[in-house]
Order: sequence, then structure tokens, then C-alpha cells
Amino acid sequence: MATNDGIRTTSGRGKLFDSILDTIGDTPAIRVNNLGPDHVTIYVKAEAFNPAASVKDRLAVNIIEAAERAGTLQPGQTVVEATSGNTGIGLAMVCAQKGYPLVITMAESFSVERRRLMRMFGAKVVLTPRAEKGFGMYRKAVELAERHGWFLAHQFETEANAAIHEATTAREILGDFADGRLDYFVTGYGTGGTVSGVGRVLRAERPDTKIILCEPANAALVASGTPQRRTADGSPAVSHPAFEPHPIQGWTPDFIPLTLQETLDEKYYDELVPIPGPEGIKWARLLARREGIFTGISGGSTFAVTQMIAEKAAPGSVLLCMLPDTGERYLSTPLFEGIAEEMDEEEMVISRSTPGYQMG
Repeated sequence: MATNDGIRTTSGRGKLFDSILDTIGDTPAIRVNNLGPDHVTIYVKAEAFNPAASVKDRLAVNIIEAAERAGTLQPGQTVVEATSGNTGIGLAMVCAQKGYPLVITMAESFSVERRRLMRMFGAKVVLTPRAEKGFGMYRKAVELAERHGWFLAHQFETEANAAIHEATTAREILGDFADGRLDYFVTGYGTGGTVSGVGRVLRAERPDTKIILCEPANAALVASGTPQRRTADGSPAVSHPAFEPHPIQGWTPDFIPLTLQETLDEKYYDELVPIPGPEGIKWARLLARREGIFTGISGGSTFAVTQMIAEKAAPGSVLLCMLPDTGERYLSTPLFEGIAEEMDEEEMVISRSTPGYQMG
């Protein structure tokens, strides 16, 4: 907000918070001004505004608090979960605040900064072999829970996942767009919680909003039409045959999560769009350089699909794109390839344009 003299002002949130967990949610929908076709309006829902900087903060707090309410998580009990990073970081924040020990299992292929962030919060991170993919880290978490009597978070199966998006993410979207159009909602899937929770609400209360679901072009599990083999409790029995490694961390493990199955069964999506990883990297970089919006490869991939939908959308259409996290989760990934640590030639020229304080 700006005053008459043009200076931006703030006035606080109007309340004090009892803990960091009370700041989860209410993330902003931000207009995109410099990218995209002129005949439409694009907004992004920036989940990096959550306290641990991703959409998975919502899931993490609800998994723990639902288990506390149900009595399935006891005071001081160790929590264990398999994650590519963001759920683990969210759980590490929640467990730190509530006093639960946390053990994370994670495939060694995921970015090292995610491991360090979880350890910064006090979690233990157990790595699993790259060749075993997401299914390997999942099975390791199950083994540890069974062997030690730990609480398994079950992010891929628990009803607490979609429920929190139904109760918060979807309600925020309805509130933000209550007085205007919302023609398209575009999202990828990891666990499937976002699309299933938001899909429940949009189908019931904004049925004209088309839901666009995205997945990696080289790991098109949903598009393959091949059902996921499951155990009796709905967890994956095997790695999905359509999976291939892809650079979009947080999207599409090597199985179709039970939480996503609701979306597939209930047809909560109107169109399924594949996107190559390099396109996600390109658009994540463009969002940073043209909009000042910093997101990871998953956010860039969702925005790439949003651009594709926007090009063919009717004039006046309004689109909302989910950006799951911050680009800082990807420092050691292809997103930052070519981003130099040292000065390049142009920067050296700028440095030498005045006589003082030059590097050698």
C-alpha cells in the first residue's frame, strides 16, 4: 500500500502469533505483469510465503496435529517420513516446535541443501540409494517405523493431506477471487494433496473453473493409464513402470500416491499437460528475472504449463498457477547451472570503471 507521497507503508497483521505454526497459510496470489499473453491475466499463488518456504508446511502441520487429536502420535514419539525435501523440511519445522524427534528418509539424488535444512531444524536424514528411487526411500521409512515403533507420517496416503488443502488452500483461493473470474487453476502433483483438496472445493463451489494438472513429460504416470499396484492399505506395492528420472523435484515420485487417486477417480482435472524439465527451468529463471518471483523447478514447470493454457485461453480469462516453493531449494540443481559464483567479464568491466576497491 502506498500513501499520497508514493512511499509504501505497512501496518502489521493486526494480531500476534503464539508460534511459528500459526503463520502457515494465507499465502498471496500475485499478479504476473511482464510475462504471458496480453489477452489474459495470470496470478501465481506463492507458497514460498509459508514459514518454511513451501506448500508442504500445510501438510506437515496437519499430519502431526491430526495424529495428536487421534492419539496415534504420543508425546516424545519419533516421527519418520520419506520425502524429496519439502515435506521433510515442513515436518522438521513442526517437530522442532512441538518437541518430536524426526527421522527423514531421502534418496541421495535429491538436492543437498534440502538435507542441510532438515538437519538445521534438528532432524536426522537417512539417505537411500539413487537407483531405488522414491519407492526405496518410502520402503526404508516403513521399515524404520515397524522396527522402532515410530510414527510414520504417511504423506502419500493420509486423509490429513487433502483435508488441509480443502480447509485452507482452497478457501484462500475462493476468498481471493470471490469478486472476480477464475477460469483456470493450474497445478502439478507430488503427493496429490493440493489438487485433491482444492479439487473438492472448486468442483462444488466454482464448477466453471477448469483444473489443469501437470506432470513431467518423461514420467507421465497418469497419462500412461497404467494403474498403480497397491498394498492393502493403499501404499504403493511397486515402482510405476512409466516412471523415468526427471529434474522436477517434488513432482511425481515413481508411484501414483493414494492421495492423488481421488483426483483421478473423481475427475478433478479437466486437462492433463506434460512438460519437459528444461521448460520448467527456463520459466523459473524468467519468473525471477522478469517478475522478481523466485520459485523452484516445480513452480517453473507449473508456470510453463500456465503459459501454454494462457495462449489458447479466451480473451479476459484469469488463470491461477501454484508455485510450491522457493528457488533456494535448488541451488545444487540444473536450475542454477551457468549462474556463476565469481565475477564475469561484464562485472569485471564495471569493477574496473572506477579506481578503488577492485578484486585482483
